[in-house]
Amino acid sequence: MAAVPPRGEGYNMARYTGPACKLCRGLGQKLMLKGERCAGPKCPLEKRHSPLRRQSHGRRRRISERGWELKEKQKARISYGLMERQFKNLFVRAKEMPGITGDNLLILLERRLDNVAYRLGFAASRREARQIVSHGHIAVNGRKLPFPSYMVNEGDTISFQGDKELKAKEVEDRFIPPWLSLDRENLVGGMVRYPEVNEVGATFDTRLIVEYYSK
Repeated sequence: MAAVPPRGEGYNMARYTGPACKLCRGLGQKLMLKGERCAGPKCPLEKRHSPLRRQSHGRRRRISERGWELKEKQKARISYGLMERQFKNLFVRAKEMPGITGDNLLILLERRLDNVAYRLGFAASRREARQIVSHGHIAVNGRKLPFPSYMVNEGDTISFQGDKELKAKEVEDRFIPPWLSLDRENLVGGMVRYPEVNEVGATFDTRLIVEYYSK
């Protein structure tokens, strides 16, 4: 199973910089890495109905139980734009928290500043959100915070610091999840409360991720 491109292909400074669509095809599922383009007919996954795979002779090998667990972990990790060490550290943190580990992991992923900026409509994708956060275009509680991994807390305010007139048009019709609030005119959002698992709409199975790291 070619879940992700081989190491060294499309990687720069330990982060994948190759074609985003190749990652989606490798996992056979849309990960919405390019925002709205992924939902339209231009998405390569719409044009090519089969996932990316290496040429093989004869019948395809069945994916093992471990393979399915790895695939779900890769879906989550790539969707949120994390490297393996970052993702595993977040899993360890989720495991140490009270409650269900898989649910904790999902909530921690959603609380990342780059994800919150994406959910507020300040970026078309998480990849773009990570860039604008790193470039200092997002402020938390009035202070620029160029750290995509920052964990947003209840009551934090998140504001856009770039071209507000242009961005206001982009967020005009954007759906904002109920756990966030947004002043669309001034582009100032906030975390009303922590998200609930059923509000995230995850496209991966956190139970299989927990099983993957538990072996």
